[in-house]
Amino acid sequence: MNNIGNLFLLALGAALKNEPLCEENISSEELLGLLQMAEAHQVLPMVFETVYGCAGADAQILRTYRLRSIQLVAIQAQKTAEFLPLLAQLRSAGAKPLVVKGLVCRSLYPKPDFRMSSDEDLLIEPEQTEVCHQVLTEFGLTTPDPQSQAYELGYHRPDSYQYIELHRSLFPQESEAYGDLNRFFVDAHSRAVELDGIATLCPTDHMLYLILHAFKHFLHSGFGIRQVCDLTLFANRYGTEIDWKWILECCRQVRAEKFAAAMFRIGRKYLNLSLEESRYPLQWQAILVDENPLLEDILDAGVYGGSDMSRKHSSRLTLEAVSAQNRGETGSHGLLKSLFPTAQELEGRYPYLKDKPMLLPVAWTDRLVNYYLELAKTRANSPAESIRIGNDRIDLLKQYEILENS
Repeated sequence: MNNIGNLFLLALGAALKNEPLCEENISSEELLGLLQMAEAHQVLPMVFETVYGCAGADAQILRTYRLRSIQLVAIQAQKTAEFLPLLAQLRSAGAKPLVVKGLVCRSLYPKPDFRMSSDEDLLIEPEQTEVCHQVLTEFGLTTPDPQSQAYELGYHRPDSYQYIELHRSLFPQESEAYGDLNRFFVDAHSRAVELDGIATLCPTDHMLYLILHAFKHFLHSGFGIRQVCDLTLFANRYGTEIDWKWILECCRQVRAEKFAAAMFRIGRKYLNLSLEESRYPLQWQAILVDENPLLEDILDAGVYGGSDMSRKHSSRLTLEAVSAQNRGETGSHGLLKSLFPTAQELEGRYPYLKDKPMLLPVAWTDRLVNYYLELAKTRANSPAESIRIGNDRIDLLKQYEILENS
């Protein structure tokens, strides 16, 4: 890890404690790199505030990023202000949505609206889709296909930054790589609680979901450091209410044990995970794992692995590798299968395949056309680079024993 990465983690750790970073004589190059990394990981307001008073910090760089930070905080505050009455109206209409991540995680931070959320996630029981749709549309939000049977429906309003994801399950059922993760949350609604007045998953379910949501993105093209911050703060706040033994058993069932342990090691080393407050058990601490390769991957990924398009497209290889293993196949990590998935795998993106699987070639063609359109947009996006990154990340999955060494 380079010096800017170290500075970034120091600043982020200080921000989570609401403390300044007392780093003397920070160079313009270091300051710019630090703030660019914070922006890529959607933690700019937190990091900016903690480095603002550093001695010798470049005033012009600070002015530029101060304006960006103010804008981001204002947008997040507006989204929160719009979301709360919407949530109240859903409850008044008889719906029982559970808020996951987003608002619940923001409440853990010293300054909640400094923690960016691209959307708000609501978990509902499928039979409540219609009443939720009615309330959301009354608030001016629209969705492209209200009749879609996809596991989630995205709602937005053209004149607002608000974006709502209405989840009928937490993971897409059709995914061979991670669709079976839903089995851990079948009875989640019956275990729901209120945290700070917000109906949500119980602490054990929520912690497991934070781990598995990061795991899902790790199987794709990666995830950013903000997810580890959420995990750490949630553990510190609700650790006494978490069934750590059950979570470890769930992680072992899906080969996520070492991955999860590595995230907690990162939290302990850099992000103030408190063994006392979190009750993080010895059984977890005893897991032998090197967190550094995961940390390097996280810092390189940006939020949800979107640091560049080559990395984003590398997920075709990693997902196929995990899917092949789940099917009991060996040596099936090839590019061909990643480019031409089954109809079931593509149903979420192309709902018409559910009733008309014979149109699978049409879906393949559309995916490939969109891929090459994206290729044309940027030079930082090449098939050869995607394959290289994908193979490197397959090796990383093997290192954390998500994939078997063949």
